[in-house]
Amino acid sequence: MGSPLKMYRHICDGAQDALSEAALLLVARFGIAAVFFQSGRTKVERVLSITDSTYELFRSEYALPFIDPVTAAHLATYSEHLFPLLLVLGLFTRSGALALLGMTCVIEIFVYPDAWPTHLNWAGLLLRQR
Repeated sequence: MGSPLKMYRHICDGAQDALSEAALLLVARFGIAAVFFQSGRTKVERVLSITDSTYELFRSEYALPFIDPVTAAHLATYSEHLFPLLLVLGLFTRSGALALLGMTCVIEIFVYPDAWPTHLNWAGLLLRQR
């Protein structure tokens, strides 16, 4: 029996060989789609009725400097529902990933700049989409 490091590498190599790139991309799509879709669901009631607290969130906490808070609330909420759905369905995945990457950049730059480790993970998953 070899060292723990050699055993770990052997297991990782076997797992990598067993999983196709398509399967890994599918897992990445589901993972990042879940993050954005769940965020979108916190902003609505029923199907797509944006809540008053969402508007207040965009007025106070998010406060983007270049767009009206009501417009931003609508764009973000609908985007967080549409683009993850496209990723999961495998439709327009590059466009959907690019849109979510843009949202990630806006969130990082203007809303939560200290959350860069999380946003870097999101960006990494989104940049791998085909």
